[in-house]
Amino acid sequence: MIPYLQALQPYLLPGFVAFALTFVLTAFSLYVFPRLGLLDKPKKYGLKRAPIPYSGGLIIFAVFLICLGIFMDFDKHLWGVVIAATMIVTVSFLDDRIGLSPILRLGVQLVVLAGVGIASVTNPFGGLIYLDTYEIPIAIGDMVYNFTILADLFTILWIILLMNTLNWMDGVPGIVSGLTAIGSVVMFILAIRPNFHYIDQADVALLAVILAGCALAFWLFDFTPAKILMGDTGSMFLGFMLATLAIFSGGKIATALLIIGFPILDALWVIGRRLYQRKSPFRGDLRHIHHRLMKAGFSERQAVFFIYTVSVIFGGTALFLGSAQKMVALSVMLVLMVILGGLVVMKGRTNKT
Repeated sequence: MIPYLQALQPYLLPGFVAFALTFVLTAFSLYVFPRLGLLDKPKKYGLKRAPIPYSGGLIIFAVFLICLGIFMDFDKHLWGVVIAATMIVTVSFLDDRIGLSPILRLGVQLVVLAGVGIASVTNPFGGLIYLDTYEIPIAIGDMVYNFTILADLFTILWIILLMNTLNWMDGVPGIVSGLTAIGSVVMFILAIRPNFHYIDQADVALLAVILAGCALAFWLFDFTPAKILMGDTGSMFLGFMLATLAIFSGGKIATALLIIGFPILDALWVIGRRLYQRKSPFRGDLRHIHHRLMKAGFSERQAVFFIYTVSVIFGGTALFLGSAQKMVALSVMLVLMVILGGLVVMKGRTNKT
């Protein structure tokens, strides 16, 4: 425990600053956003309540950038993250305000993420699986870019999956900010684990603790009944950052899957169902896991805390399991998801009758 406490000390100030700034600016925005017209449209979704401040993700993003400028040294990797995040936040904010085509948003995501790649991932049976073996050189003027097929495609799909998964989970206030806080804390604890990493994880720990501070402070206002909503601006940014943390941590994809496994499995199920029914996978509906839990009799808070609990339990196991054991845990999660899905659907049908 003492080595952990010693490793924790350099990150207390960044985490506190991120939390405090987000808290103060979010409280301030409750008065400013309505004057700027940054309000949601409850009537559009059949909700009988007054509009509340919207696009609170702008605050999370702004505080995140401020903390990076204060506590981190910028290199080409961090600049890449900032530029990509800025483009994602910009497009998401425009979508919040005027509505953009899902195809356009997906196209921007592909362009933004092009060139990002995971060189390797851990093989659960030992060693590493290298993804940068096959390359295609692409000449752009005097510059030559090597497109690593497996690494680039895997990374793009991974980040897009996480961004859109958290975006879809934003149907109930508090889910995304809570999951981000839980995921960031787990990534942070892993990053500062003494005598565990063969590469320096200081930057990963800083990114994780800053993101955790921002998400936790916003959660205090976002949790149901929400005083402010993050909108696509926040959910897409937080999904991007969680996916990026998993990459920067040395390809800890299995760890991230354990933390946000239920929402990811739900997203894959929803996409598969929509394609099977010959519907657009981008068209939203009310058949995500949180919606089904509420149809089965859960209150909003109970549904949110159920998702938190699953995330904490499986995410917590990532701190103690090796790669092979994580695959077993993921298999257990899949089985539980199938069982829970069946029970929730049956309960929902019973409640209708």
